[in-house]
Amino acid sequence: MRSAAAHRLGNFRIGEDSLNMSDKPHHIAVLMGGPSAEREISLRTGTACAGALREAGYEVTEVVVDDENFVVPDGTDLAFLAMHGPFGEDGQVQDILQGRGVPFTGADAETSRIAIDKEKTKEKLRRHGVPTPEGQLVRKLEEITVPLPVFIKPNTQGSSVGSRSATTREELAAALADALKFDTAVLVERLIRGRELTVGVLGDQVLPIVEIRPLEGFYDYTNKYTKGRTEYFCPAQLPEEITALIQQYAIEAHRAIGHPVYSRIDFLLEEDVFPSCLEINTIPGMTATSLLPKAAAAVGITFPQLCRRIVELSWAARQQERTA
Repeated sequence: MRSAAAHRLGNFRIGEDSLNMSDKPHHIAVLMGGPSAEREISLRTGTACAGALREAGYEVTEVVVDDENFVVPDGTDLAFLAMHGPFGEDGQVQDILQGRGVPFTGADAETSRIAIDKEKTKEKLRRHGVPTPEGQLVRKLEEITVPLPVFIKPNTQGSSVGSRSATTREELAAALADALKFDTAVLVERLIRGRELTVGVLGDQVLPIVEIRPLEGFYDYTNKYTKGRTEYFCPAQLPEEITALIQQYAIEAHRAIGHPVYSRIDFLLEEDVFPSCLEINTIPGMTATSLLPKAAAAVGITFPQLCRRIVELSWAARQQERTA
């Protein structure tokens, strides 16, 4: 009988003992840093994951990435990707590693390109029946037709970099100018006021919902990464039917972009009834106090165990790709 710890990845199932030891990775290079605006957060993620992977029994080398000329040590079995934002999450580093024949964790290059592009992600969500806020991709103020109030964010950035709301035309112009400092295109969405929620997915296992309550404002870069600025509740206190609905939307969103091995999917819950999917993170923050580890801990998965599962699920995914 297959262990209850097993997870399904496409048509392939993997549990703690489903690979022979000779087939498992031993030496892991944790790639962190990168050239994006999220470099400092990536360094935190990478350092935390390296420590957790060592605790899980792996030989680990930390590799700080500046550009495409990074060096993966000889003898590396798998690259653990801990780079947020462009270059790390947009398929670039995945293409480089695939070209070098180095297996890596998480989404493949094509799935990464979809997930980091918020507008492409929204198209996939709509096709799969996952609700997402009305919005449009723009490059200048005159193109905006979404009525105020709106929320503005760079199309291919994470960590809420360059993101904010606008309720007047003056605020709209200023927010757009700020967002365009980080990207060539900006997503303008109908402003939804509601509860901020996020859902982690490991393989095909949906984790408990985390509710995010900033003490002031929305969950922006400062509230994300400044201790004491935000409260977290896991599992979120929601009616069972709303919990089930959001978790179902989460797994559908995860599959819609191409099944990225693991992900964290962000939602807003309007009027405590209507969930809207905002975006999908294929390399979410991974310190011991980040949102995905919080959700995993709620079902008894420790941080080292979480990192180990990401390694094994990713290893299985790369094996499938080689034999497809």
